[in-house]
Amino acid sequence: MDPIRIFIGYDPSESIAYHVLSHSLLRLTTGPLSITPLSLRSVEGFFQRPRDPRQSTDFAFTRFLVPYLCNYQGWALFMDCDMLARADVRSLWALRDDSKALQVVKHDYTPRTETKFLGNVQTQYPRKNWSSVMLLNNARCATLRPEFVQAASGLELHRFKWTTDELVGDLPLEWNHLVGEYAENPAAKLVHFTLGGPYFEDYRGCEYTEEWFAEFARLRQGLQEDG
Repeated sequence: MDPIRIFIGYDPSESIAYHVLSHSLLRLTTGPLSITPLSLRSVEGFFQRPRDPRQSTDFAFTRFLVPYLCNYQGWALFMDCDMLARADVRSLWALRDDSKALQVVKHDYTPRTETKFLGNVQTQYPRKNWSSVMLLNNARCATLRPEFVQAASGLELHRFKWTTDELVGDLPLEWNHLVGEYAENPAAKLVHFTLGGPYFEDYRGCEYTEEWFAEFARLRQGLQEDG
């Protein structure tokens, strides 16, 4: 059984979110995972792009380097760090469709707020949050070379103008449940704290706060036992 290649966007301001998400993925899986934090430092040798004023995280654009990092071979999964797994990610991996370049949850919503975590502007655009979870068929994403990702506009990247609509496949909504934007869904398999996670004091009472802190407690317990 080959490991699932997972790249998680990493930002120092949400470091704990990355670790808790990774822990939840590993705890619930029934097979091997290969998890890589996608930080700016890890790609600085071949990718330098000035920060966009509308960019709320370090990985706003580096996510589109995943096919390059995989040598345009096989499949990979990208996800934002501000998430929590509630089911085995292998169930998501099983949905791969070789006829597509990528598969995403095709959200159709208008953000309820004008700002989000740390005072970042809540930019509104078509296909918002589609790129926060991407199953990537790397061989079909050859356009995403570092020089292209470095020069392309944010909307060109996040709205998938680098491929055709026919090659953008669907994923079920429960694999990218937007906390605070959608009604509570007990069947959600991957919850996304897109407005701000419970690790920020201002969002500590949001949906799934208790589950996030329970996962955080498991992580801390494991670290104490290892120490």
